[in-house]
Formats: sequence, structure tokens, C-alpha cells
Amino acid sequence: MPHSTTPERVVATDSAVALLTKLSELHGGLMIHQSGGCCDGSAPMCYPVGEYRIGQRDVLVGEVDLPAPLPAVRVWINGDQFKLWKHTQLILDVVPGRGAGFSLEAPEGVRFLSRSRVFSDDENAALDASPPLTGAELT
Repeated sequence: MPHSTTPERVVATDSAVALLTKLSELHGGLMIHQSGGCCDGSAPMCYPVGEYRIGQRDVLVGEVDLPAPLPAVRVWINGDQFKLWKHTQLILDVVPGRGAGFSLEAPEGVRFLSRSRVFSDDENAALDASPPLTGAELT
């Protein structure tokens, strides 16, 4: 049966929401940038809002809602990487281990991890009809 609403491009596990809530209470508003490789592999990196410069070609894949009154966490990905991932839902999770050096969870003994789920044909059609915003459109 076709979906009547557009699926979320990003969702978070309860563990990820709990960690983002803790980090937001400590650091204020947060954002996530899905790393494209190099030094940090393809790890989601968590920063205070304003500490990471969003590029014009970065794509806003979604937001993770936190408990009120905390603001939602925007999740970004590089435009070229988005082209490769656009057919999958990004599932933000947390696992034990050392986080990436600049990501806020590094001292917590855990790290964010991206999992994925391939969208169905119907979901892809719905998503194609409502493309995500880019940094150029939001800055």
C-alpha cells in the first residue's frame, strides 16, 4: 500500500535521543553532520550549533526531536554523499566506544553510529516529490 506521507530521511534510536538530550543540556543547541569519510570514517559528528560551518551544498536530511523545551537537532550531509545515500533512511544510533575527536560525545565512552534502511519504491517516489533543503537555501 502506498504511503500517504513522506517518510523521514533520518530517525534516531531511543539511545541516540537520550545522548543528544544529555549533550544538549550540557552544550545548548546541537547539530549533526554525517561525515563523508577521511579521518573519521563515515561517523555522524555532533557539534554545538554554530561550531561547524554548513556548506552551500550540504543537505538537511532531517531533524531529531528532543524533549521540550530542548530544540530539535538538525542532521546534515554533504551534497555529493547525499546523492549516494538518498535511497536510504539514516538511523542515528549509539554504541560503546570512543567517539571521534571533535564530536561532543567523545568523552562519554560512546559514539554515534549511522545505520541505514533502504526506502521502498513508494517511499522513494514520495521523497523525490519533496527534495530536502540545502545549506544555500537556509543560510
